[in-house]
Amino acid sequence: MSVLSSILKAAAPLPKIEQFDRYLMIGPHPDDIEIGMGATAAKLAATGKHVTFLICLDGRYGLSHAPEGTTPEKLIQIRKAESLASAKTLGVSDVRFLDLSDGGFYQREELLRRMAQMIGDVQPQLLFAPDPAVSSESHADHLNVGNVARELSFFASIEEIMAQYDAKPAPVQGIAYYMTARPNAYITTSKELLNKQLSSVFNCHLSQFPKNCQEAVSISLYLKLRSFFFGLRKFHPHAEGFRLLGLTHMHCMPESAEW
Repeated sequence: MSVLSSILKAAAPLPKIEQFDRYLMIGPHPDDIEIGMGATAAKLAATGKHVTFLICLDGRYGLSHAPEGTTPEKLIQIRKAESLASAKTLGVSDVRFLDLSDGGFYQREELLRRMAQMIGDVQPQLLFAPDPAVSSESHADHLNVGNVARELSFFASIEEIMAQYDAKPAPVQGIAYYMTARPNAYITTSKELLNKQLSSVFNCHLSQFPKNCQEAVSISLYLKLRSFFFGLRKFHPHAEGFRLLGLTHMHCMPESAEW
């Protein structure tokens, strides 16, 4: 971190993730929120915060592990039921769906309009979304959803702009990116919260992670290791990491990209 970045960070500190009361956690597909930040979702819900899951796309093309004969249309309903069960495991009861098609088969303008309307309905103070600036990310849906959430995180409080999407303004004060390679903020969790996260993924999203499939084994190990190494940064047994930006940092302070 440069000297200028250090000075600016002291002058304009990042918001504290846990200081807010209302959160909108945005996922491209069913299971992304749980994989990216399930322990944090469970922690915030358990402490009485208002947590809403927004699943943008229907996951119809996640057929690689689905039972033989499953059609995309049938998988949509299976994955929606899995999402509700998974959220319940984490203590989250408010789950919303945009029902846009998996695989990038939607117009960006429609995603933008409908996400804006959902932000207006939920009235969150902080958004969570997948980090669209990860250089290795190749899934168009993750990039699209992350970029639309990034755009709306800044515009959400501006009544005249939100009106262009037939949406109400919302008191959004920042965005926290999960699935990021550059975390600058951490939420301490616990073994219990990690186990809730693992259960929400591997006991609920069975159409994507059948018992003992190699992908489930690999991702489970990854989540455990990530929790451990992020915990080390907080001198704690477990944590999750985010790339957090407040309104000032996302617009006027390019140095915050280094934080």
